[in-house]
Amino acid sequence: MADEIVITTLAERPELLGKLHEFAGGWPEFMKQDPIGNTLMGRVPELFPEHCLLALEGDVLVAHGRSIPFVFPDEDRTELPAAGWDRALQWGVADHRKGRKPTVASALEISIAATHLGRGLSHDLLAAMRRNVKALGFDTLYAPVRPNGKDDASLPMTEYIQQFRADGLPVDPWLRVHVKAGAEIIKVAPASMVMAGSLDEWREWTGLPFDRTGEVIVPKALVPVHCDVDHNHAVYVEPNVWVRHDL
Repeated sequence: MADEIVITTLAERPELLGKLHEFAGGWPEFMKQDPIGNTLMGRVPELFPEHCLLALEGDVLVAHGRSIPFVFPDEDRTELPAAGWDRALQWGVADHRKGRKPTVASALEISIAATHLGRGLSHDLLAAMRRNVKALGFDTLYAPVRPNGKDDASLPMTEYIQQFRADGLPVDPWLRVHVKAGAEIIKVAPASMVMAGSLDEWREWTGLPFDRTGEVIVPKALVPVHCDVDHNHAVYVEPNVWVRHDL
């Protein structure tokens, strides 16, 4: 019989930092090439351990979630940023460095082990994140959601988020998890993450030839990758979707 899954925080279980760093998230290789994420995401457990959720089955880490607090809105931040996930990371780390008192939080990630997919853990982690952020004194949780059900890269994200099921919920599984938890879809973050590299790097990341200038459809990419053979580079600009949870 499997152990009960217990959700705690890194602040409560700091000895689990190593397991968090070792956790395999199942991201495609090209999604690991965002320079802002590679620079700052590893600092979140260090700076905000109370915002790092750990789901444990016995001694095994089976899922985790991270959020980050920052100031919003203020005179320089009047709109949720087009640079979605990247900007949330930058705002949170910069505000911490400057000693600013945050007013909201944003989800950054909910990651579930492949062995535990399809067991409702995404709902459990999001509910735990909502409770945790509220307990930390915030009444708003934002999230730049990656709509992982989008499998037509040519379809604009603005059109995809207008697709609903007969019951009125979004067709996208991750957006549906958020809406069922009480979130409101706000708008698209058209440049939420940016991954750029040489054509050899893209060939290594994807196994595709990248031998023709134009749009390249890459499995698990939400929009096409822009390839420029003459200049030997390709760029992927990922759109996400801002949602807001009122807690």
